[in-house]
Amino acid sequence: MQKQNIVEYTPAWLQKPYPGHGIFTSAPAKATSNFLSQSNGSDSASKRSAKPGPRRTIARRGVEVFVAVGKEIRWADLVYLKENWEYKENKKAASRQGGNDRGFRENSQYEADHAQGYRTIKTQVADDIRQLVISPHGNYLAILTTHTVHIAILPEPAQLTAADTGPLKLKSYTLGPTTHVTSQAGIASALWHPLGVNGTCLVTVTVDAVVRVWELSTTDRWSFDRPTLAIDLKKLADGTSVDQDFAASVGANKSFSPDSVEMDVASACFAGRGSGGWSPMTLWIAMREGDVYALCPLLPEKWSPPPTLVPSLTVSIVAKLAAMEDDPSISSKAKALTQQQLAWMTEIDNQDPIRVEVPPGDPPGEIFSRPSKPGKIPKLQGPFDLELAPEESDEESDNLLSDIYIIGAKVDDEQLMFGEEVDILNEGVDKEGASFGVVCLLTSSGRLSICLDLDGVEAQWLPNTKSKSQRLLEEIFDPPSLLTFEVLDTSKSSEVKKDQIDWPVFSHDVTSRYSFYITNTSSITFISLHPWVFRLDGDLNEASHGAEFRIDLMAKAENSIRQRVYTQEPIDGSSPLAASTLILDPDIGYLLLTATPHGPLALTFESAKDTIIDFRRSRSRSPTYDSEPARPLILCEPRPVYEPSHTLDENSALPAFIDKLGHSKYKRLLKEEVRLSPATLQIMAEAHKVLSEETHRIGTAAAELFRRCQRLQAELQSQIKKANDVASRVDAITGNDVEDGPTVSVEESIGARIDKAKSRQEELTDRIERLRRKATKSTSRELSDKEKVWFGEVKMLESRVFGGGENEDFRGSKGTEPWARYEEVKQLQEDLLDHFLSMKLDEEVPSTPNIKVPSEVRKKKMDEIMALLDRESALVEAAKSRLERLSLT
Repeated sequence: MQKQNIVEYTPAWLQKPYPGHGIFTSAPAKATSNFLSQSNGSDSASKRSAKPGPRRTIARRGVEVFVAVGKEIRWADLVYLKENWEYKENKKAASRQGGNDRGFRENSQYEADHAQGYRTIKTQVADDIRQLVISPHGNYLAILTTHTVHIAILPEPAQLTAADTGPLKLKSYTLGPTTHVTSQAGIASALWHPLGVNGTCLVTVTVDAVVRVWELSTTDRWSFDRPTLAIDLKKLADGTSVDQDFAASVGANKSFSPDSVEMDVASACFAGRGSGGWSPMTLWIAMREGDVYALCPLLPEKWSPPPTLVPSLTVSIVAKLAAMEDDPSISSKAKALTQQQLAWMTEIDNQDPIRVEVPPGDPPGEIFSRPSKPGKIPKLQGPFDLELAPEESDEESDNLLSDIYIIGAKVDDEQLMFGEEVDILNEGVDKEGASFGVVCLLTSSGRLSICLDLDGVEAQWLPNTKSKSQRLLEEIFDPPSLLTFEVLDTSKSSEVKKDQIDWPVFSHDVTSRYSFYITNTSSITFISLHPWVFRLDGDLNEASHGAEFRIDLMAKAENSIRQRVYTQEPIDGSSPLAASTLILDPDIGYLLLTATPHGPLALTFESAKDTIIDFRRSRSRSPTYDSEPARPLILCEPRPVYEPSHTLDENSALPAFIDKLGHSKYKRLLKEEVRLSPATLQIMAEAHKVLSEETHRIGTAAAELFRRCQRLQAELQSQIKKANDVASRVDAITGNDVEDGPTVSVEESIGARIDKAKSRQEELTDRIERLRRKATKSTSRELSDKEKVWFGEVKMLESRVFGGGENEDFRGSKGTEPWARYEEVKQLQEDLLDHFLSMKLDEEVPSTPNIKVPSEVRKKKMDEIMALLDRESALVEAAKSRLERLSLT
C-alpha cells in the first residue's frame, strides 16, 4: 500500500452556508460576562467537560453520520446532502442562463416541503457528549458522557428521512442508573462485543478498572439496570482461586493506594470478529501509566461466534494437546492448562446451538451458552513485558498511554480445512493477514509503539482450590511479553504542550485492517503496516535461507508508512479535532471525516479499488452504457480550504456586560456623570478586560487573515505558472507553438520528435560502445607463461633483426641468425618445387587395386586403432598436466 493521495479538502457541500456545515456546529451562543459572577453548580459540569479524554463524537452507519454537538446529536445522510447541493447548483446555473427552473421545483425531492436529509436528535444527557459508539448492526447507539451511558434505539433511515425537519427524540435507556453516575468513576471505553448476539452485548470499562458486560434487550428493562458480569480488575490481579468474589464494590469508600494509580484505565479494545484463535474474545486493557493487560476468554452468557471460530479452536487445541503428550520438555502446568481449554471447548461442542435470525447478507448465526467450567471469570494476564521498548522519557506525556489498537491473527485455513471438501470460510473471516497479532500503543505525546504478539494470548483461568487435579495451575506462569517492533512519533515536539494533556486516538481504516489513522488535537496521521507485515510473516513461517538476516534488516529499518495528511494551523487547543471516521462509498468516494467545535473537516483520498472496479466494468459494457464524464485535469496539488477564524463570527460580550451592569448595584452610575471613585475604577477595569480580550482575539484573527491573503497571492502565481507550463507543452505537442512560417501538422511534429529521439538514441549507443572499448583497452591483466615465452622470442628476434644493446647476450648463442635461416628456407622451397615438377613429368601414379575387405574385419581394425588413439591421447594429457604442475612449482 502506498501513501494516500489527497484529491480534495472539505468539499463544497460541507462548507458554509450549506446545511452540511451547520450539522457539525452549534447555534451561536450569547456572549456572557464574568462581572460579579458567583460560583454555582455549573462549575462541576465545566470541570468534567474540561477533563481530558477521547473525543469520538462522529459515528457512522453506512453513509449516515451521527455527530455529537454539545448535548445534541445531529443526523445526516451524506449522499443526500451531496445530491441536494448538486441539485441547487444546477438550478442556479439554469436560472443564470435564462432557462426555466419550473421543472426543478415540481419534480425535485430537495425542495423545502420535502425531506432534507438531516435532523436534530434530542437526548437526555446532562453533560456534553464525549463519545458515540454504534452497534455492529446499526440498531443501537451508545451515548457517552464523562460518567454516564445512554443507549438509544435507532430507527430505519427511511424514518429519519422524513418531511418533518424538527427535532427528533429517540427512545433511549439509561445504562446502569446506579452504576454509571457522576459520583462513581468515569467511563474509559464502551465496546460492542464482537461475539454478542446480533450486536446487543456492550462492554463498559471504567477508569477505576472495572469491566462490566451488559446483554441488552428491549423487552427486558432490567438488562439496562444490572450487568450480567462485573469484574474488578484490581481484585482479579491479586486473585488466587476462581471461587473468590471479583465483583465490583458498589457504594464503598475509595481510599488512595499505589495500585489505584497504576490501574487507571486509559482505553480498551477487542480484535475484529473475523480474527482467528482466541482474539475475538480477548479484551485488551491499556492502563494510563503504561501497563497492558488481557482478559481471555471474556464472553457474555449468550454469544454467537462466526462459523469458523469454534472449529478452528477445537482443531488447534487438539493438535496442541497431541504435540504435548510426546514432548517431555513441556511443563506439567502447560499441559494442565491445555486440558482446561479442551474441557472448556468440549462443553461447547456438546451444546445444541440455537439458530438466530441475522440481517440479509450475513452468514447464518448460532447462539451458544458460556461454559460454566472452569469459571465464567478468566484470569487477568499481565502486565505484559514490552521487550525492546524505548527508554523512559523525562516528559510525562511520553509515558502516559491514551489508546490501544488490536489487529488479530488470521484464521489458519490450511489447518482448519485439511481433509475437507467444502469450504466453510465466508466473507466475515479475515482471510488475508499475518499469523501473529499486532498490538499498537499510543501515548499522549503521539508516540506510537507497534508490538508483536508472537506467542498469542490464550484462555486462562484461576485454579480451583477444591480440585486436586488443578493444583499444578497454582504455579506461577512466566509473565507474558510483547515484542516492540517499531516506534514512531506522530507529533512534533512543538505541538506537544506541557500545560495541556492531549489524547490521541486510533481510527480503523475501511480499506485494510493493517492500516489506521491517528487523530491528535491538531493533526491527522496515516499509518500502514503493509510494507513489512506480510514479509515478516513469510520469513517467520518459512525457514528459508537468509530469513534471519532479512528479519534483522526489517527490525533496524523504518518499515511502516507514516504520512501526515492534515495539520491544523494555527494550533488551537480549544478546538481539538474529533476522532476520524472513514467512509468508502461509490457516491462520495474514499472520505475521511472529522470535525472541530466550529465546523467539519473532510479529506477525499484517491482509492485504488475504484480504479480496479472501473477497469472490471469496462471489460464488459452494455451497448447502452453511458460513461461518466472524465475528471478534470489536476494541475496543482489540492490545499485545505481556508475559513476565517470563528472569532470574527462571535458576538461581543460588551452588551452583556452593560446589561449585567444595569441590574447590579452600580446601575445608577450609568445615568450619572463619570466621577473618579473606586466603583468607577472597578467598572472601567472590568470593561477593559472584556475589550482587551476581544480586541486581542480579533487582532490575531485579522493578522492570520492577512497572512492567508498573502499566501493566496503566492499560490495563485504558482498555479498560473504551472498552467502556462502545461499550455506550452500542449502547444509544443500539437505544433501550435510556431508563430512564423507554415503550420506543422501534429503527425509531422510527432514524427520529427520520434526521429530526433532515435538519432539521439543511436548517438548514445555509439558513445557507450566507444567508452566500453576504451575501458577494455585500459584494463590490464597478467600474462600467461606461454605469452611470456612468445614475448621473449619476439624481443630476441627484434634484437637480431634491428640490433640493440638490451639483448646482446643473444648474439653469442648457438642459434642461427635470422638472415641465414631465411636464405635456408628460401633454398629449400626452390629445391622442393623442382623435385615436384620432375616427379610430375616423369612418373605415373599406379592405380590402387580394388581389394574388398569384410566389414567385420574393418570394424575390428577400426576399434583397435581408436583404442590406441585414446591411449595415446590419455598419455599426452597426463604428460601435459604433469608438465604444467612442474612449471607452476
